[in-house]
Amino acid sequence: MLEEVEERGAGADRFEGRKSESSRPVRIKEIATGTTPRICTNIREFDRLVGGGIVPGGFTLVGGDPGIGKSTLMLQLSNSLAQQGLIVLYVCGEESVEQTSLRAQRLNIDSDNLLLLCETNFSVIARHIEEVRPDVIIVDSVQIIYKSELPSGPGSVTQVREIATEFMHIAKGKRIATFLIGHVTKSGEIAGPRVLEHLVDTVLYFEGDRQHHYRMIRVVKNRFGPTDEVAVFQMASTGLVEVPNPSQMFLEQRMKEVIGLSLIHI
Repeated sequence: MLEEVEERGAGADRFEGRKSESSRPVRIKEIATGTTPRICTNIREFDRLVGGGIVPGGFTLVGGDPGIGKSTLMLQLSNSLAQQGLIVLYVCGEESVEQTSLRAQRLNIDSDNLLLLCETNFSVIARHIEEVRPDVIIVDSVQIIYKSELPSGPGSVTQVREIATEFMHIAKGKRIATFLIGHVTKSGEIAGPRVLEHLVDTVLYFEGDRQHHYRMIRVVKNRFGPTDEVAVFQMASTGLVEVPNPSQMFLEQRMKEVIGLSLIHI
């Protein structure tokens, strides 16, 4: 049985990230449509995975077991985008800026456009977003961010859902590409990705064994592209390395010169 606590102060000012101006109805024929704009990350396998690049204002959830490589990939993605001149705000709530900086050094990451913020209070984070006006926000992780006016603790269903909704308003209202990192236990019981999938545009799940080098990223949901894509990466000392041809990787592990074994090229 799952207990939820009623939020206090659920009035007009409940969501800080919501745009102040009111919305209005628009005739469907007046809406301009066209190709969805994309920002290429220059990580080819990631761009292919999400349908050609990230979308301004897109809201993405990156889930997976702790230590599987989510933060590593997000740091590499941050660096690639920052090198293109985009301002990236990386909220490292679970680590200090010194710890995150050391990891970045191991990954050869160094960019003036990549800003680290060690903070867990959403109101403070929101103020920094207003000051910095980033193009991309990465939150590591959604389980550690909290709103002080809510009686429940960080990581609870109420807090996680509320925080995700706040960042959704920021992503859509300010057209900031936003990534939430969420941890999942083997039982899948943690209050994280399971309660957020309906709020986000894209859901990416890391799969693999931390004791082995290969990681798979699977698209579970994608409003801007296909949902049947899988990307394979290899964990190395310099971070996650793309594996553009996974078939060759698996074929190298096959038993050779075995009677009855054949390989068909299609």
